[in-house]
Amino acid sequence: MGYWGYYPPYVSVAEKRAKAARKLKQLKKKNPDIKPVLIEGTRAIARSWWGKSWNRNLERYADYSNRIGRGRSYVRHGAVLDLQINRGKVESLVQGSRSKPYSVNVKIKAVNKKIWQEIKAACGGKLDSLQELLAGKFPKALGEIFMVQGKGLFPSPKEIEFSCSCPDWAYMCKHVAATLYGIGTRLDEEPGLFFKLRKIKMKDLVAQAVEDKTRKLLKKAKKKTSRVIADSDLADVFGIDMEEAVVSKKKKTKAAKKTSKTKKPLILVSKKSKPTSAVGKSRKKPVSKKVKPGKKVKSPFDTVVGIVRRSRKGVTVAIIREKTGFDDKQIRTFIYKAKRQGKIKNLKRGVYLSSNI
Repeated sequence: MGYWGYYPPYVSVAEKRAKAARKLKQLKKKNPDIKPVLIEGTRAIARSWWGKSWNRNLERYADYSNRIGRGRSYVRHGAVLDLQINRGKVESLVQGSRSKPYSVNVKIKAVNKKIWQEIKAACGGKLDSLQELLAGKFPKALGEIFMVQGKGLFPSPKEIEFSCSCPDWAYMCKHVAATLYGIGTRLDEEPGLFFKLRKIKMKDLVAQAVEDKTRKLLKKAKKKTSRVIADSDLADVFGIDMEEAVVSKKKKTKAAKKTSKTKKPLILVSKKSKPTSAVGKSRKKPVSKKVKPGKKVKSPFDTVVGIVRRSRKGVTVAIIREKTGFDDKQIRTFIYKAKRQGKIKNLKRGVYLSSNI
């Protein structure tokens, strides 16, 4: 029976679709940023690993299994007019029997810290990139870890709270159910929203794997050749920002011994030397001079950043080395630091440019 003791008149799917479409058109005039959930044709509500797993997780709980199905038809005929996913919450507008859409609010708790630590440890060395993670292309064992009931990445009923402005007294009304299914559909388009919703950083799952691979690459390389990937470029290869360049223990030990044997140097300022274009001419060495007491010294980092930012077409490590006399590793370390600070960016692989251009 209906809300007030009688059965509402039958409304065909076509009529429901048309009503939802008219209301969506009205809402878009007032709010162009509205994000409806639209399913084309007769395709499944969710197709990606993240979308399917979200829906599968909801359907396997007894609290939801008998109620969530009420929202499938609503999602299919376009009743979810707006769906906004943010940190720990989802807000939606769902077209029902009334002319005014119902407002639905869903709150989801963050992943338990202990569970998150266990999941990160289980992912160590098994994920190569963020792209692989978002595409759901990872070992089956990881998928099973993510989906462990009550101890995985996906929320249990006790971690979900919801409310709806409709007069339906049911524990989970059709509008809430439609919203929950709508989340699965939206994850098909933007799987990264899952991590935003659960207040976790997806980069944490691949950081350890990247560092492990970096160390293996550097350990295998007896000497640096054009085929060996530079530390600061590994971030681009694996699709994640490294916290710091990984340096092998052997290199650190040698550098420490070398430093301890040398005397404390004078503070020097290097003059830039112009690169020679004539074939056969030797490269000019940077000319140095003693700095007068009280004069501000420009750091090597600022020198490198200054060269990059003054270039309009981009510069390479080789060009910076030619102008400063710094070694490649030192230059790459400064470039990586500047990229992290947002001062410079990659024009393309190995070519750097000011972020303001």
